[in-house]
Amino acid sequence: MKSALRHLGWALPALALLAGCNGKEDHAVKPEPHAIATYASADWKDLPTVSDSDLLAGFEAWRSACERLKRDATWATTCQAAVQVPAEAGKVRGFLNEHLQVYGLRSAQNNANGLITGYYEPVYPGSLTATDTASVPVYGVPQDMITVALDSVYPELKGKRLRGRLDGQVLKPYDTAEVINREGAKAPVLAWLTDPMDLQFLQIQGSGRIQLDDGRQLRIGYADQNGHPYRPIGRWLVEQGQLKKEDVTMGSIHAWAQANPGRVPELLASNPSYVFFSARPDSNEGPRGSLNVPLTAGYSVAIDRKVIPLGSLLWLSTTRPDGSPVVRPVAAQDTGGAITGEVRADLFWGTGSEAGALAGDMKQQGRIWLLWPKGAALPEVPKAP
Repeated sequence: MKSALRHLGWALPALALLAGCNGKEDHAVKPEPHAIATYASADWKDLPTVSDSDLLAGFEAWRSACERLKRDATWATTCQAAVQVPAEAGKVRGFLNEHLQVYGLRSAQNNANGLITGYYEPVYPGSLTATDTASVPVYGVPQDMITVALDSVYPELKGKRLRGRLDGQVLKPYDTAEVINREGAKAPVLAWLTDPMDLQFLQIQGSGRIQLDDGRQLRIGYADQNGHPYRPIGRWLVEQGQLKKEDVTMGSIHAWAQANPGRVPELLASNPSYVFFSARPDSNEGPRGSLNVPLTAGYSVAIDRKVIPLGSLLWLSTTRPDGSPVVRPVAAQDTGGAITGEVRADLFWGTGSEAGALAGDMKQQGRIWLLWPKGAALPEVPKAP
């Protein structure tokens, strides 16, 4: 959701837990090591069977972005044809077979299995004004933050930006999360939350809703970031001996924070990254991902766009945390700094606590197939630096 965040390293389960999505990957100055993907030609009969309902829902999620994708030469012809396909399983299957070729994703070690996590749009209680209970500010973009596109000088840093502020005539790094949490920011306050952990999880997910006392909800989304690298707070808890690596979930982190309120500032300071938000129009649509189209619960995913181009149609085979199968076409409509790797996806589960519980526990093995327009050149495979 725009989806926001950053590199988990070994860490966390879903949510990209701590790291959920949100498509902004441009804060790091040093280029990331490239994933090395292999696209293995496959046949439609190689794909696991999908139900008609999942087929139609996944196809519709992908087709919802065709207004944007038809501007891309790779997808233009396919999207023009897709608009004419009726919502009938047989017609959709025929369209897919006629227009798309199947490729299985493989890691550099030729492994077809990868990591599938989940994320969601949280809803947290808050207020439009500061109160005794709502005292945690949700900031918009700071007025004194300067952004420099590095690829204008260093083409190899395409998509990378440096954030900072002027100190005299010197551009210095912008404040870390620890400084912002302690001293505030020269930025508009969009709303006030009741719990600093809610703000941290909101930044991890990259978008969400704030439940107001009058029944209204304020919808906010990722606007920018302070330029510091994301470090998972779950990793810090493991390093401190507070949690075991395999026990790190959003729930276990929140429980630890409730049991150790005096150490919450220390926990939050371990992640120097800080996300700034903007207000979004309220609607029944899902939040918008990196492709700037509403995400569809259960059928939109965040991906590593070094491996899978935004807008791609994928075939996903994984499981829920309870082991029940998830086999369906999904649309690559979002990115996230924590979503890195050759066989990697973060499945958007929707809005609210039920979706959050599912996303927070999801850390599954899975396989991904790329459904690519026939005759189009495959995505360029990144090379090791």
